[in-house]
Amino acid sequence: MSIQDKIQHADWQEEKHVPVIDCPDELEKDQFTCVTVTLGKAVAHPNTTEHHIRWIGVYFEPDGDKFVHDLGSFEFNAHGESTKGANEGPVYTHHEASFSFKTSSAGTLTAVAYCNIHGLWESSKRIELK
Repeated sequence: MSIQDKIQHADWQEEKHVPVIDCPDELEKDQFTCVTVTLGKAVAHPNTTEHHIRWIGVYFEPDGDKFVHDLGSFEFNAHGESTKGANEGPVYTHHEASFSFKTSSAGTLTAVAYCNIHGLWESSKRIELK
């Protein structure tokens, strides 16, 4: 069994664990474009000490390229933990990440998210160039 067997897929409009990749479908070649990745866009995901998204990783696979490129890893480390008890802390991070990237090739963006209870979830978005 490989890690690929552990990555789950579903429609983000029905499943709260699936990362949603927001950016244009067509990008200008070699021009920086903002990408936002979040979870729970249609169905809210909890953000509690007991149940939360720990991290999101985003990758780009250019057409015809041998390698997948790591665009960024985003950790979410505050979920209401406190010495007073679970969900009693004053700080929470939200499972959303924004970054910019540019490419000279069409390809596929892939986001992988980790829920501390429900494991790994993945989604992809095709990117074309204008």
